[in-house]
Amino acid sequence: MAAQKEVVFAGFGGQGVMTAGQLLAYTAMEEGKQVIWIPSYGPEMRGGTANCTVIVSDSRIGSPIINNPMSACVFNRPSLDRFGPMIRKGGLLFINSSLIDVTSERDDITELLVPANDLAIKVGNPKVANMVMLAAYVEVTGLVLFETLDRMLTEKLGGKKKEMLELNRKAFEEGRKAGQELGEKHAGELR
Repeated sequence: MAAQKEVVFAGFGGQGVMTAGQLLAYTAMEEGKQVIWIPSYGPEMRGGTANCTVIVSDSRIGSPIINNPMSACVFNRPSLDRFGPMIRKGGLLFINSSLIDVTSERDDITELLVPANDLAIKVGNPKVANMVMLAAYVEVTGLVLFETLDRMLTEKLGGKKKEMLELNRKAFEEGRKAGQELGEKHAGELR
């Protein structure tokens, strides 16, 4: 892993972008990495815009402000329009192709189309599209281990949201499969 990696999760409030970012942050902390998680909400909250930045490093993080992140996972068109141009050259842009029918049209980054909502519906609930996307991101980047991610999922959702735990695990598996397929498809551009 490079010394530091940054990812932005962005979408409408209610799409679970904060949860995906928090789970990634907790997982990286569990693995002994340095982590910053910064949420940003639009004024409307649910239905408004929401995003969070997660910075993960093997060493001390110099600044929590990232103008050009290495990657982004965008869940809707306004998020693509906002964060697509910000991705650092050579970076990764994960696009929820279930809801976004365009790309950034940049040729200096790798765009990975993840049908997150379609895969979430396949496992039984569109609300787990965030877990599909998170799993695809982790599979492609290898930022954290899936075993740790699953353990943190159990720890964070095992209490009051226990009924969602199995559904989230199924979403992880679908996202992981999608990530494997994308990794094979874009093997020459990744890592």
